Parts: sequence; C-alpha cells; structure tokens
Amino acid sequence: MNAYLMYKDNDFIVDDNIPENIKFAMKDLELAVLFNALSDGDDFLYSVVRKACSVLLSGIPDIEYRQAILRDCLYNEDVIRTFYNVVVECLQMEKEKLHYGVFGHYPSAVLHQSLSFTQFLMTYLQKIKIIAQENIHHVESPGMVRLFSMLVQELNDDYMSTIERHLKQMTFKKGVLISARLGQGNQGKDYVLRRPNPPQKGWFRRLWTKRPAHYTVQLAARDENGFRALSDLKDEGLVLIANAMAQSTAHLLNFLKSLRTELGFYISCLNLAQALNKRNIPLCFPVPIYQRERHHVFEALFDPCLALTSDREIVSNTLRTDNKNTFIITGANQGGKSTFLRSIGLAQIMMQTGMFVSAECYSADLCRQIFTHYKCEEDSHMVSGKLDEELRRMSDIVDSLQRDDLVLFNESFSATNSREGAEIIRGVVTALAESNVKLFFVTHTAEFACSFYQEDRQDTVYLCAERRDDGERTYKIAEGVPLDISYGEDLYRDVFDASPVYRNTGEDSER
Repeated sequence: MNAYLMYKDNDFIVDDNIPENIKFAMKDLELAVLFNALSDGDDFLYSVVRKACSVLLSGIPDIEYRQAILRDCLYNEDVIRTFYNVVVECLQMEKEKLHYGVFGHYPSAVLHQSLSFTQFLMTYLQKIKIIAQENIHHVESPGMVRLFSMLVQELNDDYMSTIERHLKQMTFKKGVLISARLGQGNQGKDYVLRRPNPPQKGWFRRLWTKRPAHYTVQLAARDENGFRALSDLKDEGLVLIANAMAQSTAHLLNFLKSLRTELGFYISCLNLAQALNKRNIPLCFPVPIYQRERHHVFEALFDPCLALTSDREIVSNTLRTDNKNTFIITGANQGGKSTFLRSIGLAQIMMQTGMFVSAECYSADLCRQIFTHYKCEEDSHMVSGKLDEELRRMSDIVDSLQRDDLVLFNESFSATNSREGAEIIRGVVTALAESNVKLFFVTHTAEFACSFYQEDRQDTVYLCAERRDDGERTYKIAEGVPLDISYGEDLYRDVFDASPVYRNTGEDSER
C-alpha cells in the first residue's frame, strides 16, 4: 500500500539533502518564519515542509494534483486532522509495543513481538478504514479518492477476519508441528513448519482410530539444557514464519509512516491557513503557467512572513505583466522594495510546492530553480571583502543556472562605488536576460537603472516604491520610470529630526 498524496506515482521521502540554492533562499527570504507557522511547533512537520519547499514541482499536472488534495483538506479539515491524529497515535506506540531487545535474534521472540504489535495495529487500521469509508464521498481530488478507495478495498471485512484468524493460529497454543530430516552426523536439517492436523470429529472415531507410530520425549522440570535444545528446535522451525511476520509488520509500519509524512504536509498547510486567516490575509490557489511563457499577474499579493510577525496593517501589491523577463525595482529607502521582493520569492515557492499563496489571485510561469543573491553583511566568517564575497556567490549561482530559472537580487554589488557597481550590474542583468533567466533586481544604483531604462528593452519592467511629496512611504510598488535619487534626506530626517515626517512601520528591513 502507498499513500501517493504528494506525487501521483512516487513516495515522498524526507531527508536532510537540501540544495545549496534553497539554503540561501531560506535565509534571504526568511523561510524559517513560514516553516514555523506551517509546523506550529511540531519538529516532524517542520522537517516535512522544509523538504517539500526544497523540491520545487516543475510540472503543472503535479502542482494541480497537490492543489486538489489541499482543497479537499480545507473543506474537510476536521476529518483530515482526525485521520492524521489516528496515524500519529498509532506510530507513537511503536516503541512501546515493538521492541525486540537482546532477544531480537531469536525467531520465537521476533514472532511474538510481531504478532503482538500486528494485533495492536489491527485496531488502528480498523479506525482508519472507518474514516475512509465514512468520508469517501466527501472528497473529490484524485489523490484523496484513490487513498480512501484503497483503504476501503484493502482493509475490507474479509481481509481483516483472515488476518485475525492467521494471527490466532500463529500463537501455537497447541504446540508447534515441525518436520525435519537427518543430516550428516545425525544433525537435523530442512526444518519445515507444518500446518497443524485438523481435529478429528466425534469421540467414537477418536477412540477406535489407530494412531500412527510416534515417540514422546518428556523433559525433567529442571533440565535446562533439554529446554534450551527444545527451544532451539522450535526456533529452527519458526525462522521462516518469524521473518515473514516481521516483514509484514515492517510493511504496515512503512505505510503508516509514509501516510503520516504525506498527510503532515497538508496538516501544515491547514496550520498556515489558520494563522493567515486570523490576520485576514486573503488566500488563493495560484494558476501556474508553462515555462518559457513569461507571465506574472497577481492582485493584492501579501508577504506572509511579514503578516505572521507583525501586528500592524500589511500593504499588498498588484502587478500585471506578460512577456516580461526582467524586473528592475528602484525607489526610496524603506519603501517596501525588499518586502515586495520577498513576497515574489515566497509566492513562487509556495505555488511550486502545491500550496495556496497569500493573494486575491496569482498566476506566474514556472521556474526550474529559484536563486537569491542578497547584499553581503559584514561577519566574522568572511575571508575577503563584501564585494569579493558577492562576486564569488554570483559565480556559484552562474555555475548552476539554466534557462527558465528565477533569480532574486536585493541591493547586490552595492559594496563598491556607483560607477563600478553599475557596470557589474549591467553585465549580470544583460547576460541573464540573454540566457532567458527570469530576474527581479532591487537596486539603489541609479546610474545603472536610468541608463538601462534608456535602452528601451521590450522584455524589461521598471517598478518603483511610491513616495508622497511629504516623504511618507505608502509601501506600494508600481510601474514607473526609475529615478536618480533615493531620498537619503528622508532617512537623515527620520534619524535626527525630533518630529520625523514618517516612521518605519516594519514593512521593509532596508536601511
């Protein structure tokens, strides 16, 4: 049995293998905030969503497959949470019920533990079947319908009664019937566990039927060696059935563990939906567009990480573009540019993980991988200057870049003078655009932005952070001509004036 809730025909494996570009994205986009909301303090769920967000789906059918299951989960939240809790409760009892200990190499001990735990599992399998049976008509997604149908069919009454009968037989209350042959030196070999003889009916037949020749050996009550030898003989006969029973138990456990992992992803999404609903943040299922069809349209896109960490009113943004590959973002300091950039990255990751996004509507083309390149901050681990570190990081990105990847730049290459920085940015942006790599670039290097705008590139969009005449920031990002000023006097006035014109509301972390 397989859950197949994350992929149509593959299991979802959680491990610590996280691509290097995703590690940088986790730091730059503050994904830990999102993961904490998804997991709601559960370490296991944290590992599930961390892995899920590190493996982006590149096919529209795969994304729609998860979206359909997530819709079912949102419509049947109580059922899905009950389903998940039953699976978790069962697995939490594994260590208590299934422990071979120092006797794990004895077939009789393995068989006894496997029987005990399987009998325990039967109770929970029955609960799982009842949940599936009662709710199979309340779900519509192919993945959830397939799972519930499989549970109802595989765990039917005939199957369950057959398992119960076999478990009862394997307790061997009337002893073990084993056949063997004599080998070299009169050593036993070819031990085979036999089906017990059926009981004869009727006392009259048992009384007069001639019994076959047999021999009986009785052991003295204190004959430890004799009992040890008899136990060894029994283990020789039970080794095959003990191994089979252990494998069967492991198969059931693996299914339940896989079910817990894959259901855990959707439970995490329910946790996030609850958290964002409390902040009145709109949620929608994004519409993915095939790669190489440049498309980016959204209404009221919010930064979910900011919504989860700030109790102030959050500003959303709207964008409508087609056939645009390069996005240059300029404007006043503390105007919301970094927050906007983060919302773009988070929405892309959430869409390509099969989740909803925090917007009224959202549609974008798929990318193969997402990369982030943020300005370097001084730290004790740096082995050279900030510019050298940024160039080295850029070199590593280029080595992994392919067509249709997405790169997010935030004030990159600002550690040098404006002229040199402008030339570096121009070379990077031009090369990536010619390689059909989609990019968003937040920059304060006006020399680059203004000169690049003069080239009138048809695949480039210029966005600006709005600023009112009195210096107030609206934190809105809109299409506009790049300016050759970043309004540094506003920052000076905010720091030194006792009555500043505006205050930073936490919408952006740039300073």
